[in-house]
Amino acid sequence: MSGIITTIFKILLSVIVTVVLGLSSGLVTRSSINTWYPTLHKPWFNPPNWLFPVAWTILYILMGIAAGLVWSDIHTDPEAKPALKFYIAQLVLNMLWSFIFFGCQSPGLALSEIITLWIAIYITRHQFQQVSGLAGLLFLPYLLWVSYALLLNAAIWWLN
Repeated sequence: MSGIITTIFKILLSVIVTVVLGLSSGLVTRSSINTWYPTLHKPWFNPPNWLFPVAWTILYILMGIAAGLVWSDIHTDPEAKPALKFYIAQLVLNMLWSFIFFGCQSPGLALSEIITLWIAIYITRHQFQQVSGLAGLLFLPYLLWVSYALLLNAAIWWLN
């Protein structure tokens, strides 16, 4: 029973940390989101503004659950520790993208960064999959969303 409680604790802590870190990057760049971003030319496939915080909150929760599942196997699976290192790296890259795109108001630099982020997410998902099939599956929506965000970033850079 204590193993289940430990796993639940690790999942909850991972979710809380991921959500707080993820949403904090949006709060720090909020002024540009409200002032600079609306002035940009956007492609026809740009989603409504309300969708971004909803999508990211769901994705951060899924990412946190996945990380918690991998973390719970850290003492039994030698692949868990490297997978979590990639997780932390991609989380830092995720936060960095917001600062580059919104804080520096640089879609071009953000485009090169989001390509690096996409690669890190792809590797992290693969490594998570090696530890826990469910963790790898939970990471798939994030990979798909960032694929879309990469296209959106490229289009905004091209149009502006």
